[in-house]
Amino acid sequence: MITPAFVRRFRFIGLVTVVAVYLLIAVGGIVRSTGSGMGCPDWPKCFGTWIPPTQASQLPANYKEVYLAQRVAKNTRLANTLQRLGFKQVASEIFAHPTQYIETDFNVTKTWIEYLNRLLGALIGVFIFLTVVCALPYWNRDRTVFLLALGAFLLTGFQGWLGSLVVSTNLLPILVTVHMGLALLIVAMLIYAVIRSQRHDSTVEPLSGSFSLTPWLWAITLLTFVQIVLGTQVREEVDMVAAAAGHSNRGDWVEQLGSIFKFHRTFSAFLLVLNAYVAYQLYLLPSQQLRKLAAVNMGIIGLEIGAGITLAYFALPAAVQPIHLTLATVLFGTQFLTIVQYRRATKLTGQVTYPGVVA
Repeated sequence: MITPAFVRRFRFIGLVTVVAVYLLIAVGGIVRSTGSGMGCPDWPKCFGTWIPPTQASQLPANYKEVYLAQRVAKNTRLANTLQRLGFKQVASEIFAHPTQYIETDFNVTKTWIEYLNRLLGALIGVFIFLTVVCALPYWNRDRTVFLLALGAFLLTGFQGWLGSLVVSTNLLPILVTVHMGLALLIVAMLIYAVIRSQRHDSTVEPLSGSFSLTPWLWAITLLTFVQIVLGTQVREEVDMVAAAAGHSNRGDWVEQLGSIFKFHRTFSAFLLVLNAYVAYQLYLLPSQQLRKLAAVNMGIIGLEIGAGITLAYFALPAAVQPIHLTLATVLFGTQFLTIVQYRRATKLTGQVTYPGVVA
């Protein structure tokens, strides 16, 4: 059966968008590891212009006071709004977060790293808009595909706004964590939309049996998400230790990390065992696709643990930090893909007709 052109278009732009989102996550990791998150103190512009300055002489003498006042005013409005909505804990954290009152010195390298991060984010917005356009033919064929693409587009817009809050609060931990969580949700929505759009593809091998791996697959995926959230908290601890040490004596930072780091490290061993068990069960199934995904998942976990060991025992090298983060998010995506493919295989009844997908 010939694949319709609109299916090929949607699959191509959807996959390109997923790759672009992962690239943005990697760049975001570089921003964090280089301390460039506040390279641009305002949003969406950078130092009040669309093209950032290249030297401090292009800025007014009191630029730090100007942007500090703007940020504090914005945070006050945000905290007051959250209080009225009942989110008093988050509002109090915004009020109490001390670093929001600290304005960093201009650094051209950090400014342009953050600026390029924002440009990539804007480009992804274009990609996801094109994904919505390419999903229009599914409105009357499989409306869920279109709604997933539209939902990802709307969440991307919300992500942009949330990114402005991350900047204005000087990287408030809870906002950084929510920012990462939404990025993973967007990835999951796009992956499911691409897979669901290809019901005509009858190459999936049907599975049968009384023992279902679905709960196990969901468990390892959700636990990976928890581990990523723990990782963002460890990253916050690293930033605090680094600031207290004046960004010197890097080899001593790990020893000063608290219980979250120790739990994060121990939890990785538990996840390894759990994923190995699920991979073994997948290998017992008569499906080459699921066996390959199991191998990919275990391969990524091996690389992720290797990166974690390097960070823990080799003084937290900055170059490895974004790799560690990106591998974790890629693992989340491949685990979610495994869930979708497994459900397709277990629900496939032999005859598959276009245009929806069983998942």
